[in-house]
Order: sequence, then structure tokens, then C-alpha cells
Amino acid sequence: MKNIIAETKSFFLKKYGMEPVWFAVAPGRVNLIGEHTDYNDGFVFPMAIERYTVIAAGPDNAVDADVYSINKNESATIKLDGSATPSQTVVWSSYIQGTVQNAVEAGLHPQSFRAIINSNVPLGSGLSSSASLEVATITLLEAITGQKIDPVQKALLCQKAEHLYARMPCGIMDQFISTMGCEGYAMLLDCRSRVPKMIPLNDPDIIVLIINSNVKHQLTGSEYPDRRRQCEKAAQLLGVPKLRDTTLQQLKETQSVFDKEPNGNICFRRARHIVTENGRTVAMADAMVRKDWKTCGKLMYESHVSMRDDFEITCTEIDLLVEIAQSTDGVIGSRMTGGGFGGCTVSLVESSKAGKISKTITEQYSTKTNIEPVVFATCPAQGAMILENE
Repeated sequence: MKNIIAETKSFFLKKYGMEPVWFAVAPGRVNLIGEHTDYNDGFVFPMAIERYTVIAAGPDNAVDADVYSINKNESATIKLDGSATPSQTVVWSSYIQGTVQNAVEAGLHPQSFRAIINSNVPLGSGLSSSASLEVATITLLEAITGQKIDPVQKALLCQKAEHLYARMPCGIMDQFISTMGCEGYAMLLDCRSRVPKMIPLNDPDIIVLIINSNVKHQLTGSEYPDRRRQCEKAAQLLGVPKLRDTTLQQLKETQSVFDKEPNGNICFRRARHIVTENGRTVAMADAMVRKDWKTCGKLMYESHVSMRDDFEITCTEIDLLVEIAQSTDGVIGSRMTGGGFGGCTVSLVESSKAGKISKTITEQYSTKTNIEPVVFATCPAQGAMILENE
């Protein structure tokens, strides 16, 4: 993290001719298991990763805020007076404006500022670069105003920004883990009660390997909302508020109801993924407490099959990465992570073999796809922080 902080600080000094006064940092995340369960009031099991969005800021004498993204090489003006409304076009600054607007409505009234934004969370890879940006933004506002927001409210304000200003009906997982992650721990989050349970992931013999397929398939933009609507339809057919409230046995007993509906089979399979994924997620957290890595790996592979066959959110390249991992010595478990249709896989691997595993998977994947993946190992990282200017 030191390198990206130093780079951001240097850029701020060069652009504005002054030292930054405030620093805010928020991590990306990887979800170990529990995909698309969050908006079904289920369980997720993410951890913060050692990739961050950093914002360096200083006071300005303008009315609005001036922000500049190193990654996008663009500037944007952010309204601070509470008058912002969602734009028809979603751009990178929409996440910032939405978060600022929600924070102002919640009682934070920052003075005008200028800021440099920098991130090494891979964009569009399913590692939640957007939540990292939102959480870093609201953490910056805490630093500027000297006011602290309750962590749960903080995460919910960021989620609201994504709903309204980015038009993405995401669940609460990404913002919660970016806000409340703890170094050395994964988070089992009950998305109904919003109560997190921290699970140790600090065995020196085990490390998390993230492989970016460098593939993001061109989609219509409706895939995520479609999955959400299909889950809501399945819950309606089952007569329950959310798919969290049913069991696999009840689902099987109601299959005839689905068979009578248009696209009922699709809704049935979506529900089967959610129901079984909730069970796997809780079971994996329990296995991790016992350091039963074999069970953790088995559950990860089962999760991937369910995402591939029942929820239909994987793709050829991601399936290939998991297939290669499953046949590579030292890999305990592997699965797709994130919203789907490209992005990354997450694997639990033996630390002593991580380098060899990375090399093997990179070579085999590149040979078969002509695509060079990006591989990095990470331990569970700390959540959002305000840093002192050094």
C-alpha cells in the first residue's frame, strides 16, 4: 500500500502545488464463497484484499469539489451542497457524486476540497473497484468533517449510491467488507440481520490466490438485474419473502409449480443455486474455523459448478481457469468470484507452492486462450482507513 500512497501524494503535490491534508483508503474485496446470495437475504463470505483505492485531498476555496482520477486521466466536479441528482449517463464520477450526496443528506457537510484518486483494484474484474471507490470517498468525508458515521450506515449509504447513481441493484456485501474488513479475517455476513462474524484466515500455510482472466464478455447490461428478478419470481412461487426462507427439500416439493410457469425451469435453477450456495457458505466458514481445508476446497468447487450450471454466470475462460486449478498440485479449492461473465477466480492454495501454481496456471491458460492472466496472492486486509499525512 505504501507505493500507491506515495504515488498519489506525489501526483497531488505536482498537480496542485501543495501537500495533501487528508488521506482515505479503502480496499477491494474477493468473495471466497456465496455468490448472488446477498440480495436474497442470504450469507456471503468475503475478505478485503491488499488492493486499494486511495484518495489524497486538500482544502479548496471553491463551492464544489474538484476530483481527478489518475486511472481515468480525467477530472470531474462534485457538488457538495446537496443539490445533485442522478445523471442519465453513468461514469466513474457518478459513484463519487452519489456517495457525497447521500453523505450530505445524512448530515456530513464537507468544506470544498480538491482530490486525487488512485486505485490498484483491477477495474471490471469482479473485485469491487466501485465499492472501494465509494467507501474511500465517504471515509474521506469523515476525515474532512471530523465526523464518524456508524459503519453499517456508512456501508448502506455507499450501497444506496450504487443503486441510484450507478443504477446497479447490488447487495450489501461489497460495501460492508470494504468498510469493516479486518486484517487476518474473512467475514461471514448475514445479509438479513447485517451482522458480520469474523472468521480467522491467518494460517501461514494457506494463502488466497486471485487470477484475473482478463476477460469481460460484452453483455447487454441486464444480466445482473435479470438474475435478481428471476430470484424474486422464484421466491414468489415458493410463497416466501426471500430465497433465504426456503430449503432444498421445499424447493424440490414445489417443482411442479415452477413447471407450469413460463421460464419456470430457469427460475427453479436460479433458486437451487441460491439455496445450496447459502448452505455451502455457512459450511465453509465453519470448516475454516476448524482449519478443515479439504472441506473448504470441496465446497468451492461445488459452488463453481452451481454458478456454471444453475445460475449460468461463468464463461469458457473462467471455467478453464478452475479446471486447470483443480488439476494443479497444491490448489485446495477454486471458483469464480464476483458477478460473473468474466473477471476473476479465487483459489485457496498451499503457501509454499503458490509461485509454482501461479506459473502452471498462467502457462496453461495462456497456451489455450492466447490471453495473459494476472495472478496475485493476498492475505485478508484491513478495511477503510483514514491515514495521517506523513
